[in-house]
Amino acid sequence: MSDRLYSVEQVAEHLGLHVRTVRNYVRDGRLNAVRIGKQYRIAHEDLEAFTGRPVSAPADHPAGRQRHTEVSSIVEIDAASPETAHRLATLLMSVGANRSSDDQPLRIETAYDRERARMKVIVLGGLGDTARLLEHIEGLLTP
Repeated sequence: MSDRLYSVEQVAEHLGLHVRTVRNYVRDGRLNAVRIGKQYRIAHEDLEAFTGRPVSAPADHPAGRQRHTEVSSIVEIDAASPETAHRLATLLMSVGANRSSDDQPLRIETAYDRERARMKVIVLGGLGDTARLLEHIEGLLTP
């Protein structure tokens, strides 16, 4: 038995109906629902019985979409020599280029301010890729 419950808004969106229409179906007893607090919830099985066919989860229901996580990181490195900045930029670009095409996109930007001897590394990507990239940075910078 499925324990998926949908809001009136989710059902209306999924069926292409106005929210008021779905509420009227519930009030008239044409669509079974339970009242939780001040809102109605429609069980997956009741929605299938109402439509007379299998129903996939609405797109905004967690079961109906793939979870996506992304990290945005800015790493500031002070007292970085031009040689260190060059080595780090080369390492990061090679790590970013030698990834599987199945991986989430990974974007790496580097900037070096010679006057302040400061380097910035900007990373946008998945959790695992970003963590591995940060470990590479730490490994290069740790004496």
